[in-house]
Amino acid sequence: MIRPKTRWVLEAEEEREQALSSQLEQELALPPLVSRLLLRRGIANAEAARAFLHGGEELLHDPYLLKGMAAAVKRIEQARERGERIRIFGDYDADGISSTSLMIHLFHQLGLEFDYYIPHRQLEGYGLNLQAIDRAAEAGVKLIVTVDTGISAVEQIAYASSLHIDVVVTDHHEPPELLPEAAAIVNPKQEDCPYPFKGLAGAGVAFKLGQALLGRPPLEWAEIAALGTIADLMPLVGENRYIVRAGMKQLAQTGNLGLRALAEVAGIELAQMTSTQVAFGLAPRINASGRLAHADLAVQLLTTGNEEEALAAAVQLDELNKQRQQLVEEMVEQAQAQLESRYARQSAERSTSGKPLSEGAAPSLWKEPAVTVVAGEGWNVGVVGIVASKLIEKRYKPTLVLAIDAQTGICKGSARSIDGFDIYRALRECEHLLHHYGGHQAAAGMTLHRDQLPELEQRLSELAEQWVASEQWQRQTRIDAECKIAEADLEAISQLAMLEPFGAGNPKPRLLLRSVAVEEARTMGKEGRHLRLSLRQGGQRLEAVGFGEGPVAGRLSTGALADVVGELSINEWNGNRKPQLMLADLRVEQLQLFDYRNDRYPEETLEKLLKERSRIRGADAVVAVLLQGGHAYAETAAALETVASGPRVVPLSYGAVHEPLACNELVLLHCPPSAAELAASLGRLQGLEAVTVLYSMDRRHRAGFPGREHFGNVYQLLRSLPQQQLNSTELPELLSSRIGWSTETVAMMLAVFEELEFIRIESGAVAVHPSPRKRELSESAAYRSGCAAHEDNQVLFAPAQELSAWISARVGRC
Repeated sequence: MIRPKTRWVLEAEEEREQALSSQLEQELALPPLVSRLLLRRGIANAEAARAFLHGGEELLHDPYLLKGMAAAVKRIEQARERGERIRIFGDYDADGISSTSLMIHLFHQLGLEFDYYIPHRQLEGYGLNLQAIDRAAEAGVKLIVTVDTGISAVEQIAYASSLHIDVVVTDHHEPPELLPEAAAIVNPKQEDCPYPFKGLAGAGVAFKLGQALLGRPPLEWAEIAALGTIADLMPLVGENRYIVRAGMKQLAQTGNLGLRALAEVAGIELAQMTSTQVAFGLAPRINASGRLAHADLAVQLLTTGNEEEALAAAVQLDELNKQRQQLVEEMVEQAQAQLESRYARQSAERSTSGKPLSEGAAPSLWKEPAVTVVAGEGWNVGVVGIVASKLIEKRYKPTLVLAIDAQTGICKGSARSIDGFDIYRALRECEHLLHHYGGHQAAAGMTLHRDQLPELEQRLSELAEQWVASEQWQRQTRIDAECKIAEADLEAISQLAMLEPFGAGNPKPRLLLRSVAVEEARTMGKEGRHLRLSLRQGGQRLEAVGFGEGPVAGRLSTGALADVVGELSINEWNGNRKPQLMLADLRVEQLQLFDYRNDRYPEETLEKLLKERSRIRGADAVVAVLLQGGHAYAETAAALETVASGPRVVPLSYGAVHEPLACNELVLLHCPPSAAELAASLGRLQGLEAVTVLYSMDRRHRAGFPGREHFGNVYQLLRSLPQQQLNSTELPELLSSRIGWSTETVAMMLAVFEELEFIRIESGAVAVHPSPRKRELSESAAYRSGCAAHEDNQVLFAPAQELSAWISARVGRC
């Protein structure tokens, strides 16, 4: 049994949906899988499907529907007529950099007198600031045009106005209740803005300003707008879908020297680039400049007309990105250690506080906060957002990560949230604790003093407990459709490309494959970090790859039936193309059997297994080991007690498991005396997920049940033994060594002899009757019982699948 890491969400397909799917197939000549996926995305008629799959410029709305657009265009045209100096004021993330770069290209084409300014993330922080406005005034700037920022800059824009500088705000972040008094504000999220599409990125708003100023869509810079839209995780639907699709088409043949150089250092072919490669290949390198150095480097990359300058900037960005990756890894480790230490201390303080309880009150247990807040001196403010995202992957809670200025105590940080918790709304509830904040539902930035951190954590946690439903505390995987391995062929994967570009709001389809057999599970990559599966269903095979899932290989038994969720892709190697599933999650609902019967060195294998289970399951796991009683039990149990680390190991003796025991895994190190004794032990075990079988199946264990001839041979052997060897305690082991039957079988034969009066046992001494009368073996109750037990015991040596089913039926039944 393997439980899924996430909560799977798959809506049942209704009859109406099936009918609509068939209708789309017929009207648009679509493959069945594509029509089903369109319906899952809320596209239920032919007109909407045509727009989604083939929509062109008609998807672009009139830019003048944006509130403030007319005023913004008028003020910029006025600056051109007057020859006024304009300053573009941007943000340091990939969207802000893309917005700034697009605006530079646009203003160059319009022949405006301008320059640009992006604040230093660590020295100045986010958004307009008074010092930057002073520098603009000193440079003779009369108009500031913000991109991807400015909607919250009430004080700063008022200050600019006092210096006779007008400000045109173009932004897409959530507007506060009090808006700045600017010459114009262009933001589709303004409360009374009639613009029909609210999901534009900052670069998308800049694109719309360009459309208004030029009188046409500025498609020559669509790849820059697409970069900002993808990087800022805007929904790739509606207008964004057209902008990104046009941008990807432009990118394949772009004349932008910087993007060409960046793709080269990232090892991505422009002609085949996808939106996913932009998100994970280009965007992180663009972002690296603002995180670790200055965003100017990325702006130069996207606006230069010099090939050498473009390549040099691309190489620098690539190196900064590598440094960023290392820095993030270190900060995640530090944050984890800080949280564990703080939580342990707080838990201990609560348990030892000794506060008196009011009458009838129950003691309150310490509970980990519902929102993670972690801050550190010396942390790089440029990567706190990434660290927050990494911590959510580990803890799945809304998370704030902040860098503390040791001298001033001021914290600057970023928040990332989970489904069900609007972090921007939550920060608004806590604004009395904050110097500054901004963002949207899933991500935000904030500034506050370190003394306010405990109260902020407490208040945000209270809000999270009120707002987030119980099921939302587990990460969910939305599944688009079910399919079989037979459907997952190259043609089907090519058909799915009709739904591109993929990204936020239009994720790559996640498919569920039920009851696929695991033919092979092995690790791959450095230190076995990744997982490769060979899956089979109805004679068809499919390879699956799970990055970072290497430990799962040790938890999958050969032949296990699994449900797997993933994304279909094409694996190309040496000119060969074959389907591949990129694994997102899996589950195995039945108990798994790992069959190592007849392993030559079972004790060594057990030691390796316990070490492996420590890595896979952690120290909280419980592994029960069933042993034979007597001396062998005492010796092996003592050895197991010395296991220094890893899961808790519980040695048990067959027939001696009298109380219920919760355990994750059971190891059968010694062969059970009988199936009945094993069944009795299994009945007491609860929560069992896997069984590892290590016992021997040598000739004696696999032998059939003794017949009359075998009984006769044993009787003759008894008659030939000297009296001193006829001891009932030692005799079974002695006879077993002579005739090859197991000691349990020999003991049964002696019981039959005694019952039929072939021998007599008194005070441990065995006396052999010299001439017993002839009797049928079936007259003996011990013989009949032995025959029945033998039939039952054959399951212990049955094929793995049969043994697994037998064990599964008996676990936790007592």
